[in-house]
Amino acid sequence: MRILLIHQMFLEEDDPGGSRFNEMAKVWANEGNDITVLGGMLHYNGHEKRDEYKGKYFVNKKQGQLDVWRCHVSESYNANFLGRLWGYFSFMFAATWVGLFKTKGKYDVILATSPPLFVGVTAFILSFFKKIPYVFEVRDLWPESAMDTGVLNNKLIIKLAYWVEGFLYKNASLINVLTPAFKTHLINIKKVKEDKILFIPNAADFSLSDTLLENFDASQMRNEMGWQDKFIVTYVGAHGVANGLHQVLDAAELLKDTNILFLLIGNGMTKESLIINAKNRGIENVVFLNSVPKVDVFKYILISDMGASILKNVPAFKTVYSNKTFDYMACKKPILMAIDGISRVLVEEADAGSFVIPEDPQSYNIVLRKYMELPQLLKLQGENGYNYAKKHFDRKHLAQNYLSELKSLISVSTDL
Repeated sequence: MRILLIHQMFLEEDDPGGSRFNEMAKVWANEGNDITVLGGMLHYNGHEKRDEYKGKYFVNKKQGQLDVWRCHVSESYNANFLGRLWGYFSFMFAATWVGLFKTKGKYDVILATSPPLFVGVTAFILSFFKKIPYVFEVRDLWPESAMDTGVLNNKLIIKLAYWVEGFLYKNASLINVLTPAFKTHLINIKKVKEDKILFIPNAADFSLSDTLLENFDASQMRNEMGWQDKFIVTYVGAHGVANGLHQVLDAAELLKDTNILFLLIGNGMTKESLIINAKNRGIENVVFLNSVPKVDVFKYILISDMGASILKNVPAFKTVYSNKTFDYMACKKPILMAIDGISRVLVEEADAGSFVIPEDPQSYNIVLRKYMELPQLLKLQGENGYNYAKKHFDRKHLAQNYLSELKSLISVSTDL
């Protein structure tokens, strides 16, 4: 089976960040499938291309068994909203060109994963000319999330985005959603037929966590970092407008009389302002680290007492699963869940942590002080989360389910 995957955020082998499709595509390739990826040249938290890509619009390379075409993304991507929009369009143009004129042979299916929404335009064009079906994956309800966070307020762009979204849903052979709330939204609000929707969610990568759980000495690393007496709450992910990480600074200020340490790992548009804010306020129990490779991410999680999933308190985020939640579960760490809606339901159903009201520092204060007094609760909820994720969110199992759905689609398309 030959799959053409369009994913602007597809990670390099040494990139930090969410690696959903890097891991899924690896599973598919290991089972004998031929995977070609159209990915971007710029990391989603980056500001410039790697040296190997500068001055180029496409570069072909191998990542393991995957054939990857790196396509141009404007370096204005993380400058501001207009820069990000041009980053989306620049990738759309470059990926469409590569898909039409550089990829060779007959593919069975095209799979495009958003955001950005406009990867679906590339998928539609390639589907039309190559005469094969495309599957559109919704990892974020856009433009709703951009509107709720105040990033997008131009009425013309909003109208265009809604039209493009409806067009892509109509022409896709299947639509995969990452949360049950997305499915409900597409059926009730977008009027997408239920039999057109798949549900293959984000998942936990146990292949890495299980090895580290068995071999990694977390106490030694804590000692090396000088954090042996700290209660560590780690957040891993983007430092953008949508993440609302100012709430961590507010909570840290209320907890300065304790031994708590908030560890924020990642990059993004608001990181510099957060660092300046913390310094100006004399907040010393928050440590900022740049993005690190996934194996190191898991090591930092393993030396922590809790993992934090955090977003701004806006309606759109009540429909999302934070992908780092599953990493915390895989590492047997209870979750401080500062996202309401289905993410809260997930943690409470699994009894794998506690909900705090997003952007309410007093809620953080109350919940974290409770955990500092109950170390046995940390261990119990960490085990609960691990077992729940093993049962429901094992990435290898979900990758195989996804592949089965793609094969069924091809079988139907061939028969028609």
